[in-house]
Amino acid sequence: MSAAPPSISPSAVGESRPGSGFLKGYLAADELPDSLALLAAPPAVGSADQEADNAAFHALRALQNSARGELAREDANLKFPPAEQVFACALGVPVSEQATPHLNMLLRRVLTDAAASTSKAKNNYNRTRPFVAFKESSCTPEEEDFLRKNGSYPSGHAAAGWAQALVLAELAPDRSNALLQRGRAYGQSRGICGAHWKSDIEAGRLVGAAAVARLHTNPTFMAQFNAARDEVKKARTHGAKPARDCTAEAASLATSSALAP
Repeated sequence: MSAAPPSISPSAVGESRPGSGFLKGYLAADELPDSLALLAAPPAVGSADQEADNAAFHALRALQNSARGELAREDANLKFPPAEQVFACALGVPVSEQATPHLNMLLRRVLTDAAASTSKAKNNYNRTRPFVAFKESSCTPEEEDFLRKNGSYPSGHAAAGWAQALVLAELAPDRSNALLQRGRAYGQSRGICGAHWKSDIEAGRLVGAAAVARLHTNPTFMAQFNAARDEVKKARTHGAKPARDCTAEAASLATSSALAP
């Protein structure tokens, strides 16, 4: 008898924290990568690395009132919907709970695992976020009270976005360059928003990659991955296209592509 397919029902999977809107990941808590063991300490105040963080912050923040800044504000929202649209243009097919239920579930649960993997280092270092350090506002003022208390290093958004990009690049290898570029830009969005330093984003990507490596040992993840790959193939066969304005998105992303990190 073949194994039952992985669930596509949010209520069946359940939330990681009741009322949070975020679903449980595939990994148990003791299976998550240990970000505190993986990462060096964040740059010290006054160090050359901190100066590089400062320079990257100012370069990215210059985009906050542009179309790229608006995209960064959209990227800040981790909730589904609308977060399933982040990679739609890079993937080349529409993504939704209705059209691609396994892919939608895959992205939601990978997000949780990658973001949760940053917690040990975040809690240990409790690094001050750049918008606080420079006495500025972020692109999500409604979240600033939470962000002031939540450690900046490493970036949970960057971890989640890079993990999703890696998974999608494996799922659709012919689109891997576009997907990985979008995953990189997703991390940059946190700098544009003023929520993270360059080194936070880089460290988040490392943690996200570690989470993906561990996910490949999880049979439920692998089954959902295979089902999602079939959905993408079917969508392509039917000629389905994203609803987003992909030309405008590409033009916006081009304005930050030469910037660090």
